[in-house]
Amino acid sequence: MAVKPGDFLLVNYTLKVKESGETVDTTFDSVAKDAHIHREDSTFGPKFIILGEGWLPKGLEESLVGLDPGTNKTVELTPEKGFGNRDPGKMRLVPLRRFRDKEYPTPGQQVEFDGRPAVVRAVGAGRVQVDYNHPLAGRTLVYDVSIDKVLENENEKILSLIALRIPEVPKEKFALKKHQDDLTIEVPEEAFYLSGLQVAKKAVTSDLQKFFPDIDTVAFQEVFKRSEPKPELPAATPKRVEVSPEKEEKVEAEPESALKKPKSPAKKKGTATRKPSTTTSRKRPKMGSENQR
Repeated sequence: MAVKPGDFLLVNYTLKVKESGETVDTTFDSVAKDAHIHREDSTFGPKFIILGEGWLPKGLEESLVGLDPGTNKTVELTPEKGFGNRDPGKMRLVPLRRFRDKEYPTPGQQVEFDGRPAVVRAVGAGRVQVDYNHPLAGRTLVYDVSIDKVLENENEKILSLIALRIPEVPKEKFALKKHQDDLTIEVPEEAFYLSGLQVAKKAVTSDLQKFFPDIDTVAFQEVFKRSEPKPELPAATPKRVEVSPEKEEKVEAEPESALKKPKSPAKKKGTATRKPSTTTSRKRPKMGSENQR
């Protein structure tokens, strides 16, 4: 069945730059490793898109319309149908000091600056040239593309939209409950403390209400389950120390007198008591004659 705009698709592709033949993007893990663009934090596999929503370059989406699932196609895109021509007005010179809180810039490094993705083109004396053009702007692109699957099941479509906004958690861990025009999404525990979860929930809600007109209310349910106590390990029984018969006889043969007696505490030397000194009271001689007294 030929695909049409609005279809939910899983797409595989490999992207090369025509001028250099360099592979710059792919959905295949093995191709990424061969092209030395593999990263451990990247997720490989068919890319989820809704045809016509602009999630792929416009020229590529146009070439997919009418294509049957499983059919491979090679598409060449000029800059106008790819990521546009390079715009010199998107080049900026910024002071190097503005990178103090970031990694030291190097040419070719992709950074986020002023909330926008950019590429460092040059680093001079105290200034950095930053390019806000798309890294593939001005390039002719060659896509080897195929449609892996057309999603028909509603739950599978909803879960794919959730995975688009919350890619850190496998979509199979989300549970869905729909009653008439109300949808409840049970959020797995792995997602409870993700950074930006509330923003992602808002984006999921907007997507669902846009692509599923019959859904009016979206509720997110977070369930904290009691953790099961860990089983107690049995207490370790002390090992019995076996004494050889020779040692037993030797112990029995030792006389009791051989046992060391505890030393009696040494007596403290008494301090000599001082005898009170005997002082003879001396009367002060009376002065003057008896008549004066």
